[in-house]
Amino acid sequence: MAGLTAAALAVVGFLAYQASANVPDSLGAPKAPNAVPSAQASGSPKSEARDPLAVPADSGTGVRIVYALGDRRVWLVGEQGTPRTFEVMPSTVNPQPGTYTVTSRSGNVPGSDGLPVEHVVRFAKVGGVSIGFSAAVNGSMASPDPNKKTGGVRMKRADGDAMWVFAAIGSKVVVVP
Repeated sequence: MAGLTAAALAVVGFLAYQASANVPDSLGAPKAPNAVPSAQASGSPKSEARDPLAVPADSGTGVRIVYALGDRRVWLVGEQGTPRTFEVMPSTVNPQPGTYTVTSRSGNVPGSDGLPVEHVVRFAKVGGVSIGFSAAVNGSMASPDPNKKTGGVRMKRADGDAMWVFAAIGSKVVVVP
């Protein structure tokens, strides 16, 4: 009986070791606190949390396309009404924050990653790589291969349709961090 117990404990110990050796680093890592402790007295007014769907305040004014690199989000800001916003998948090459204009458009072309894309709206060039918004014909928004220099900021096909209608040559594009 003692031999069976020892064998069972050895197997359990081995399996526990194997499981812990295959756990991703991020799973058991302590997380940083989400908020910095405040020195405000209780009952003091607190600053409003930023609405993640609101157009970034530092994106200027007027009709424009806003591309927030960190949020992986685009806003189509018209003259009136609620701006359309949607998530995007950034390319491996990104433009610097600043103001650009739409320089060219293409209906259907091969993307820099080889996938057929539609409604391409180009607005920048970085190190010889054209940067532009597009939608993969197959609907893919997969992360680009980090070993390739690609400039396609991917979006869903419906969002690509909206971008195509909104973004004429010369349209203002504001890139924020």
